[in-house]
Amino acid sequence: MKRIVIFASGGGTNAENLIKFFQNSEKASVVQILTNNPKAKVLDRAKKLKVSALSFNKIALTETDDVLNILRATEPDLIILAGFLWKFPEFILNEFPNKVINVHPALLPNYGGKGMYGMHVHNAVVENKEPKTGITIHYVNEHYDEGAIIFQASCDVTPTDTADDVAAKIHELEMEHFPKVVDKLLDE
Repeated sequence: MKRIVIFASGGGTNAENLIKFFQNSEKASVVQILTNNPKAKVLDRAKKLKVSALSFNKIALTETDDVLNILRATEPDLIILAGFLWKFPEFILNEFPNKVINVHPALLPNYGGKGMYGMHVHNAVVENKEPKTGITIHYVNEHYDEGAIIFQASCDVTPTDTADDVAAKIHELEMEHFPKVVDKLLDE
């Protein structure tokens, strides 16, 4: 059975979707949720779905081996960043090569980089009158949103769309595609 660890910083809708997708799977399961936000709704979702969840601070992630040791003990086959807002440390990436992926709410390389997440991305897409946007699932490397692209899905942006409308469209794409892409990756 393959083991999935999810890092999230906020509401955790992607984490919940992944947990539910793999709940009755014989291939994989989400075994751990880790968050940098002790008040994140993802903790409530994990508890409700009976998945172990822990919060940690910046020192535990970047300056000590605390989070790394949790990962070593968990032995994940895949580490998923689902709305995780901190830069992922290179020393952890080195320990789990090609096992850390992220979902980004835009068609990279557009609207990627430090500070480009959530509504910041959707506002920029609307302000720039983009005709399309979408999601990118990619491997994580030492730079924000620059890892190799695994999958992209797009949607139209109409001239009357607000940033909230775009956010809703992106959410639909994430709910539909993210679990399927993860499932396929676990076969490789």
